[in-house]
Amino acid sequence: MAAKVKLKQLSGLYAISRLEARDSIPGWADEPGFVSITRTEDELSITCLQDRVPGTVRQDGDWIAFKLQGPFAFDETGIVLSVIRPLSENGLGIFVVSTFDGDHLLVKAADEEAVKRFLLEAGHTLL
Repeated sequence: MAAKVKLKQLSGLYAISRLEARDSIPGWADEPGFVSITRTEDELSITCLQDRVPGTVRQDGDWIAFKLQGPFAFDETGIVLSVIRPLSENGLGIFVVSTFDGDHLLVKAADEEAVKRFLLEAGHTLL
């Protein structure tokens, strides 16, 4: 049986930005609210409210964010899958960010109504 999750939509539009792997974390990224900063050997990726991101930065914008209401134990399986499956099966793009206590789902703002419909149909709760 698929997990049933409560999701809270965060306010605002988000952008996913790409900087060079060796770049310093910019000041605009370190602000209150949901921010995810990930560094790999290939890139520095920053997800935050899009109005904070300078226009000169490579970015993909117009995402909305939902917080999966946790926390969830690390050994609790199927949480993220239960949320992304109905979206993916219906051709909707997703971006997931996981933290120690939980997960955040980002979807394109243009898909908002469809996302909500598919999540509700899958038995999830939107707060």
